[in-house]
Amino acid sequence: MRQQRMLIPTQRDVPGDAEAASHRLMLRAGLIRQLSSGIYSYLPLGLKALQHIQAIVREEMDAAGAQEMLMPALHPSELWKASGRWDVYGPELMRLEDRHGREFALGATHEEVITSLVKDEIHSYKKLPVTLYQIQTKYRDERRPRFGLLRGREFLMKDAYSFDRTESGLDDSYTSMYNAYVRIFTRCGLKFRAVEADSGAIGGTDTHEFMALADIGEDTIVYCPTCQYAANLEKAVGRIPQSSESLDTHNDSAVSELVKTHTPGVSTIKQLGQFLGQSPAQIIKSIALEADGKPVIVLLRGDYELNEVKLKQAIGAENVTLLSEDGILKLGSTAGFIGPIGLHNVKIVADVSVYGLKNAIVGANEPDYHLLHVDLQRDLPGLTFQDVHNVTEGELCSHCGNELSFAKGIELGHVFKLGTKYSRSLGATFSNENGVTEPIIMGCYGIGVSRVLAAVIEQHYDERGILWPETLAPFSIHLLTVHVHDEMQMKLSQDIYTSLQNAGYSVLWDDRDERPGVKFNDSDLLGFPLRITVGKKANEQMIECKERRSGKQYELMANQLLSHCQSFFQSGGRSNHE
Repeated sequence: MRQQRMLIPTQRDVPGDAEAASHRLMLRAGLIRQLSSGIYSYLPLGLKALQHIQAIVREEMDAAGAQEMLMPALHPSELWKASGRWDVYGPELMRLEDRHGREFALGATHEEVITSLVKDEIHSYKKLPVTLYQIQTKYRDERRPRFGLLRGREFLMKDAYSFDRTESGLDDSYTSMYNAYVRIFTRCGLKFRAVEADSGAIGGTDTHEFMALADIGEDTIVYCPTCQYAANLEKAVGRIPQSSESLDTHNDSAVSELVKTHTPGVSTIKQLGQFLGQSPAQIIKSIALEADGKPVIVLLRGDYELNEVKLKQAIGAENVTLLSEDGILKLGSTAGFIGPIGLHNVKIVADVSVYGLKNAIVGANEPDYHLLHVDLQRDLPGLTFQDVHNVTEGELCSHCGNELSFAKGIELGHVFKLGTKYSRSLGATFSNENGVTEPIIMGCYGIGVSRVLAAVIEQHYDERGILWPETLAPFSIHLLTVHVHDEMQMKLSQDIYTSLQNAGYSVLWDDRDERPGVKFNDSDLLGFPLRITVGKKANEQMIECKERRSGKQYELMANQLLSHCQSFFQSGGRSNHE
């Protein structure tokens, strides 16, 4: 392709609200343009890179035995209501009515649609197993779209669905998709981790997220460098180490009777610790919540944070919100001074972080007072303890006992074992070998294709621009003619362009009438693996090569170029030139 004719509107500056490096670079390099908040057009270079990702996804999905299809983006509400997700999914689901008042949703995911289809088409065990997938635009009404393609309201996704007769069949399908994902993200040049995760609004069990490691990532990954345990923060389980100080407090002889002390105006953990001269680790904070319309008190150590996902699973709740001040008063307490002792007719959930804590401090359920010397096992006999906190720095791996590490990540894909969640609610059944009707056992497997594009750039850039992995680069080679009015330079450039194309290389020829500095800066910004410059030595048949990733520059005779390109790309973008 000749650059003079191609729409590549590069920019020197970008809007100040472009926080992520990928967002800034995709705007500057002319890959995307924003139409509205969280909604983008893909310009030719951006679309080419996106198509390369799609090609890799299709190759690996097809190799795993999945079959591609395409489903509607507009879903009738009846399907979502039948599965129970019309109300559960929340405001992120884009809903609309047609002119007849019928309710629809723009598809954020396609479990209901694919299950309805399979219900009508597959009735016998002889047709199972089968895995179907699509690459389709999805919609989500994000409260705050940000980071360009990383959190948008419209995005491109690959979603696959497996249908099996047995749980062991689902295990095989899950493993096949898991392994395909590893191959896909490896071929895209990504550094990633597969981590244990929560299934969220999709539902199901045994789920993993594939996370690209990046500082801009909004997800926290908890992992063990020793045994390779990894989970996202919502799912991660650790083991709280016991310091010598906390061991001393476990000595029963050191525990005193309850004492109510005056703490005027002291209603936060920080204030209380300073007022009493105590560490937050000795304070038990009581969080008043409303879970599915019923009050719940959660007890956490003062230096820990509540994990809402774990709490919902622990108590079997769908919705959890903060309890109102009126609700707290009805419990017989007051905001800022809530404590578990003396409360009645309310469920109390104690986190493992407060297990065995002696001489602790809690609210006294009246303004300006707290209780000292609390021992939950003594003062609230029968209390059970569950893990409902976010794992934090210093916790140990629950598998091997070594200290856990933390990293930021971008979610690229998610694999779920759905079981019969959707097949039961939507009536997707099959007849087994004995003629007995059973629900089909399902799995679902998603990849954010457009998000992969942004994640790749987050991991592959420098101060000058993008550093494309060769598998995804819109063009493999950038050919620059320094002076387009020089007849010798143009002739040699044309010969090189033709020979490279005939050899099967994708080439962008910068034949614009621009200053050399503009061309070189744009070339670094666009970041194709290999740049070939035809300049003042064209009359000697001498050209200059620059490897974008390593920065190496060297001269070659034009007749050496094809063999050099073959060696360069076969070696993964590395050459022997010094």
